[in-house]
Amino acid sequence: MNDESQNTMGSPTPEELREQVERTRDELGRTVEALAGKADVKAQAKEKTEAAKKQAAEKTAAVKEQAASATAQIREKTAQAAQAVKDRTPDPVQEKTAQAATQVRESAARAGQFAVDRTPDPLLEKADRVAKAARANRTPLLAGGAVLVAFLLLRRGRGGNK
Repeated sequence: MNDESQNTMGSPTPEELREQVERTRDELGRTVEALAGKADVKAQAKEKTEAAKKQAAEKTAAVKEQAASATAQIREKTAQAAQAVKDRTPDPVQEKTAQAATQVRESAARAGQFAVDRTPDPLLEKADRVAKAARANRTPLLAGGAVLVAFLLLRRGRGGNK
């Protein structure tokens, strides 16, 4: 009877005490895990590195997508401009231009053959090696040429302003 009177007066039962202890253990376990996670600097650095890598990859993908879109727009506008010029050019001018282009190609081919016929073999072999090297390294050569042209245009533009 004494036991029952204590239960009704607000004393917890052994089962309630066990549940309370179990809840406290769970909370304490979560707290310890959180503190351990905050104390693990190496893991935090790794997480931040992974997050930065993911963010950089996303930004790179976005920039590539924008560049591809811009390139497509430029190509489309260039094609439209070329078509507009062609549409506005009278047929006789187009025909004369085509004839002139053909004559230039033929003259260049003849001049090239003449140069090959008159050039010594060792020089032709060296020129062939240089041409092969240029084809193998096309991108750096084009980039260098673009930089040179930009430099010359800037230099020319500054010279005219003085």
